[in-house]
Amino acid sequence: MKYIFVSGGVVSGLGKGVTVASLSFLLQSRGFKVTPAKVDMYFNVDAGTLRPQEHGEVFVTHDGMETDEDLGHYERFIHRNLYKENYITAGQIYQEVIRRERAFEYGGETVDVIPHVTDEIIRRIELAGRVNDAEIVIVEFGGTAGEYKNGIFFEASRILKLKHPRDVVQLHVTYLPYLANVGELKSKPAQTSVHILNGMGIQPDILVARSEIKIDKKRMDKLALFCNISVDRVFAAPDLNTIYEVPLLFHKQDHHLASTCLKLLGLPTRSHKKISEWREMTRRATKKWNKKVRIAMVGKYFVTGDYDLVDSYVSVVEAIRHASWREGVTPELTWIDAEKVERSGTKQLEGFDGIVVPQGWGSRGTEGKIAAIQFARENKIPYLGLCFGMQMAVIEFARHVLKLKKANTTEADPATAYPVIHIMPKQKEYLAKQQYGGTIRLGAWPCSLTPGSRLSNLYKEYGNDKAVPWNQPDGLKSKIKSKNGNLIFERHRHRYEFNNEYKEKFIKAGMKISGTSPDGKLVEAIEIPSHPFFVGTQFHPEYVSRPLTPHPVFLGFVKATLASKA
Repeated sequence: MKYIFVSGGVVSGLGKGVTVASLSFLLQSRGFKVTPAKVDMYFNVDAGTLRPQEHGEVFVTHDGMETDEDLGHYERFIHRNLYKENYITAGQIYQEVIRRERAFEYGGETVDVIPHVTDEIIRRIELAGRVNDAEIVIVEFGGTAGEYKNGIFFEASRILKLKHPRDVVQLHVTYLPYLANVGELKSKPAQTSVHILNGMGIQPDILVARSEIKIDKKRMDKLALFCNISVDRVFAAPDLNTIYEVPLLFHKQDHHLASTCLKLLGLPTRSHKKISEWREMTRRATKKWNKKVRIAMVGKYFVTGDYDLVDSYVSVVEAIRHASWREGVTPELTWIDAEKVERSGTKQLEGFDGIVVPQGWGSRGTEGKIAAIQFARENKIPYLGLCFGMQMAVIEFARHVLKLKKANTTEADPATAYPVIHIMPKQKEYLAKQQYGGTIRLGAWPCSLTPGSRLSNLYKEYGNDKAVPWNQPDGLKSKIKSKNGNLIFERHRHRYEFNNEYKEKFIKAGMKISGTSPDGKLVEAIEIPSHPFFVGTQFHPEYVSRPLTPHPVFLGFVKATLASKA
């Protein structure tokens, strides 16, 4: 097995994940079995209990692992489902080392950071490769070189290269800031990050230089000289219109990033097989389409200090883009804080062609979301509710159509008189024992679509694309077979559900239950047939939308927003 370690320097958020995803795509396109893996240096065991404003979106795999958002990028680029073994944290590493020590599995040795922690890190990386039957494992190290907590992971990669020098490549992504007052890019921060690596006994084999503008030859030569790297192993990565252009950028540079890695690993370079399809997709992604749709994203995980960030909903954003590009539309997304809707009302929602309420937790901002949903329903604006967004739609319908004025979710109001959304029985037990991490309903679960429903028709219309992930029950032990194409597998992340005691009231008032668990006990999706487009899903279709196969739900939503403009 071969390994490529991807680290970062100067600042976080440079695009290491996109670099890993792009390189994975390029190597896979050349016929190699590749798997990307993410290492987070946090002591959290998984990403499920991390604050979205700080860490970004929690991405859930088909087999139910709560991971960093970079795994979403990996899956979207390589068009394959990944597994829980593709996500590694410091919490997992130390938890296992301590477990083994307590179980006397080290046979009385003095357990130390080296070799026991480094051995466990290497074992986890090798395991990611074996589970995915990979020839090449591309490992992304979270954070930046020089952070105190990261050192042991870099040490593990150093040890692995020392033992297998021909099987390991060190790739470093660094940053050249542009100083407007000086009028040039500065290479000193990049040089410093490489020197920090050198101090840990690591010499990068390849350098990817990020910048806001094009990097000139003088700066490239300077990086090569002072970072002790051949100039043909320094790759420029200026900002692009879309992240999906990055593989093409690496492919068209003189020495090709994939070819360089393969030569260093002693592997044949081979020719590409899937560049043309990707190139056509990026052409559509970067085209300035005449048709535009304005979409409001009503959430509460945007604000961090004085800044509004979108990383908390990155999969939703990408899914909307995938569908828009397929339909020949330019999406204009606006972030609207649900708490501001509570304070200022829904006037700020006027003029939008569609409204989305994505995932969320807790009571904060719920009334703003409910108000936005009422605005969408009453004004016939296409609406898409995802997970929490479906639950809020159920509450809004209960209050304003069924006239159950204080209807709510027991998550926000445990004493509500009308708990139209309530906690799943097993989840109540977990919370009573304070078992929060990894206990919610996670991963891909089967959903039976109601024949003739809008949702069912969307999957039938768009579900024939090759390798569609919503029809892939891999990672599941379920033996349920598809019946008439109405069974799908979608990913979940929730503790609360639709209260079936109210089901008949909703149906009589005009809401359709468009998806349930195969046994009919869990409501998976709702819609309002009389509305131009009003759909809510308990599952997360955004997790499995990919640029080459946009998700049916988002394609239907984008089409509806276009129709609403007519």
